[in-house]
Amino acid sequence: MASADLRDELLCSICLNLYTDPVILRCGHNFCWGCIDQVLNTQDGAGGYSCPECREEFQERPTLQRNITLRNVAERLRSTQPHEEEITGICCTYCIHSPVPAVKSCLLCEASLCDNHLRVHSKSPEHVLTDPSTSLEKRKCSVHKKVLEYYCTEDNACICVSCRLDGEHQGHRVEKLDEASEKKKKKLRNVLQKVITKREKTEERVRSVEERWRKAEEKASAEAERVTVLFLDIRRRQDDLEKRVLSEISRQEELLSLSLSDVIQKLVIKKDELSRKMRHIVEVCNMADPLDVLQDPDTGDLCDPEEGGGDEDTGGHDKTQDVDVDVITGMLHTGISDIMTYLQTISPAKPKAMGAQPPSVRSRPSHTQASPVSGTEYGGDGVIVRTGGAGEVGTYGEGPADILLNVNTAGNNLLISNDLNMATWRKETQNHPKTAERFLCNHQVMGTGRFSSGRHYWDVEINVSVLWMVGMCYPSIDRRGDQSYIGDNNMSWVLCGGQVCNNQYLVIHVGKEIKLRHQISSDRVRICLDYEAGRLSFYELCYPIRHLHTFMTTFTGPLHAVLGVYDGYIKISRSPTDMRDHHHRGNVPRD
Repeated sequence: MASADLRDELLCSICLNLYTDPVILRCGHNFCWGCIDQVLNTQDGAGGYSCPECREEFQERPTLQRNITLRNVAERLRSTQPHEEEITGICCTYCIHSPVPAVKSCLLCEASLCDNHLRVHSKSPEHVLTDPSTSLEKRKCSVHKKVLEYYCTEDNACICVSCRLDGEHQGHRVEKLDEASEKKKKKLRNVLQKVITKREKTEERVRSVEERWRKAEEKASAEAERVTVLFLDIRRRQDDLEKRVLSEISRQEELLSLSLSDVIQKLVIKKDELSRKMRHIVEVCNMADPLDVLQDPDTGDLCDPEEGGGDEDTGGHDKTQDVDVDVITGMLHTGISDIMTYLQTISPAKPKAMGAQPPSVRSRPSHTQASPVSGTEYGGDGVIVRTGGAGEVGTYGEGPADILLNVNTAGNNLLISNDLNMATWRKETQNHPKTAERFLCNHQVMGTGRFSSGRHYWDVEINVSVLWMVGMCYPSIDRRGDQSYIGDNNMSWVLCGGQVCNNQYLVIHVGKEIKLRHQISSDRVRICLDYEAGRLSFYELCYPIRHLHTFMTTFTGPLHAVLGVYDGYIKISRSPTDMRDHHHRGNVPRD
């Protein structure tokens, strides 16, 4: 008892456990340091502080002094009685001075017994012994206060012998608890086996998903590294292209500066000469003697400026060549086309939409692929422009319909093929019916498709001829008179070539001809339309593809393809052809 009383004196009044790092207040009471610190933190400093045990108040937060002696005593007691805290099982009901583990429990006595008390316990049958348990009352019937011995299978309840013979379970099918327990265990084992099987399958799926995740991470990491390297290469190529274009601009600027500097020098000399003449004329006009005026020796050098030479003696500054924007634009388009070609040669993905820039012709498979322009298909280099079912080109992805030549617009010397893809010049008139749509100009024909939105392109194949023309026009273009010639009005934009052009390219709009610097190196041309951007571009399908010219305007209505040919043929391309074939045949493209 003395040991129990000593233990009570060493309990903290806050946590009711042996002191842990005890501290003492001015009033003399001891507490665990953590317990009293938490209490003081909850008290309002404005209303003062107080001891949790005696309620003595302090104006200021009390200083906590460690009680070393009390700490040592508590630690010694804790070390001499470790078994009290180590016993976590069921203890003997009759061992009241110190806890002793129980080995059996008596259902009749509702008590747990250690080895010593079990020896003296009654051995009569009504004293049923079981494994140690804290819920002995659950082992008895709540009605008859007898031991539960049976299991009613109809009501799924554990019952005593009185319940079976005289109670509400009379006549029910019952089993011994051990038998019912074994049946339930057997059933649970079957369920357990199924659960184990499902768990194993689930674990296998988890491993599979984790493996897939790991591979996805590795693939994503490798792809990120590949894309990083790709973009570094693209940026390097862009930087190189920028340097080349800026170098070309600087070169042209330097040449222009030298030319204009020479013109300025000559103009300064001319200005000084005119100033000298002005001064001499003023001096002569100020002479009072008529004889001096008439006999002035320098008068013969003076002349009316309108009678003298014009600006031709100043170096012809009006004829000085300006910065060649076409050359710069051509370098940009060629460089960008090379970058696109490079991307398509290294990327396993199908080409994607890239604006009005035409797709590369390098290394295309022969089977049909998705076109770089949405709503179109191509096989190799032969592009088939897909339009709406009624011939009106709308947004990408509408119903397909090929661009065909409109026989009702063909000139009388043009023979249109049965598939409506090719126009051939014939010396003999074809006796086409006279219609309001037909061109009086006998070498022109329009296409049937209408383009009023989106981005589209199509290819033509050109035979060596005296003249060929290809481009776009409004359907309201004149069909008779000088205004009906494509390119000679504001209703059409064309690219032309042939023998009459000395095998060079010309672009024509409103009758203004622009001679391009490239020689012909291919028999195929691509026409690209970006309707909303007002951009109509022409490309030579050589190896690599080469930009020729771009018209920039604002389109005000639907556009039609338009062709022209004299002494030869021109054809809307359908066959897949790799441009490298032209290179191997000696048709080497020029930059």
